[in-house]
Amino acid sequence: MTLARLLGSAIAPPVLDDGEEQALETLDDVIADVVAPLATEHDDEGRYPTRAVEALKGCGILGLAVPAGFGGIGASHSASLHAQVRLAVADSSVAQVYKVHDELVREIFGYCSDDLKPHLAALILEENAMLGLAVAEAGRTVADPFTTVALEQEDGSHVISGQKIYTTGSAEADYVAVWGVNPERFTPEKPFFALQLNLVAKDTPGMTVHRDWDTLGQRATDSGSISFENVHVGAEWNASIPGRAPLPHSGVRFEAGFAAVNIGIGIGALQAAVPFVNEHSRPWPSAEVDNAADDPMVQRTTGELVADLAAAHELTMRCGSLIDAFERGEISRTDLAIPIYAARSAADRAGLAAAQGIFGLMGTRSVRRPLGFDRWWRNVRTLSLHDPVEWKHAEIGRHVLTGWDPPPGIYT
Repeated sequence: MTLARLLGSAIAPPVLDDGEEQALETLDDVIADVVAPLATEHDDEGRYPTRAVEALKGCGILGLAVPAGFGGIGASHSASLHAQVRLAVADSSVAQVYKVHDELVREIFGYCSDDLKPHLAALILEENAMLGLAVAEAGRTVADPFTTVALEQEDGSHVISGQKIYTTGSAEADYVAVWGVNPERFTPEKPFFALQLNLVAKDTPGMTVHRDWDTLGQRATDSGSISFENVHVGAEWNASIPGRAPLPHSGVRFEAGFAAVNIGIGIGALQAAVPFVNEHSRPWPSAEVDNAADDPMVQRTTGELVADLAAAHELTMRCGSLIDAFERGEISRTDLAIPIYAARSAADRAGLAAAQGIFGLMGTRSVRRPLGFDRWWRNVRTLSLHDPVEWKHAEIGRHVLTGWDPPPGIYT
């Protein structure tokens, strides 16, 4: 095992097969050489992390989720979650961009036509194509989730019109996965039957990336708005078959990924703080020590933050095994969803606590703006707002108290 350890021996090394381990070892090299050194610059610019993504393309990690039958690694969900954690330790924006790509690959192979699968695999494995997602819309309601339409033509192609927000990974993606509604297929009894996913190649006429992302954190995801004006997409780029999507575990898969990224941010914050504590922080006089790292209060606080991160990490990695088990038909959806809700809650709290708590470890000297330690808190605070975790608490409580089973949904 040559993977870099996270937080010393507090977090156990992952159990991976040879192909997965080799892929993550290569990813670790790219993280150290490219992703981590560029993280501060990408955060300052607040735009798509072009050079980091190019490095990801070159290391083969984009094919982690491509099924082995189509030439990919066919990696477990655990391996993908480990990759997301490790990327987030260095740059959580890059981790989220990768998260979207990895999840889309798994999703599309689950509900697209057999004709698209080998073509999609070739795009990813041979052309290093990166996928971005355009699904969310401003002002949507439960009764009317989408205004973007995908009008089906006689030849099976679609014409897309509408506007999307929170388009993570799409600003410079090679293909944007766009959800729209085909009104000809809509019925109140089967609303999801009208949903249509299409892959739109970058620079397609009528698709405009507005580059209007300006946020507190996760700045380099460049998750701004994209508009579509009569964008024609050939039938060969239909990425879903009506009635197959969304998958029953799509929403909880996304939640597991958010947990992984938030854990990575917390780990990254602590890793960044350790050298500062040893080299620059002053111990409190009552500690009667010369180095802040020997201050018992600093040690106690560090241990508490690490323990919570280690526990949340273990919960989240278990989610990967549960998703694989669900896809093999071995567990119920409820047995998958409730543990993922718990992991998401633990990850949010541990990540936020660590990103805030490092300032107490490092002291007043650490708040100088040029040092950039605020990046960790800004990122985890922003990402933790992606659907309120309090609803996860309510759903866990409802299940335990009443035996309620959470139904499939975008965020449930």
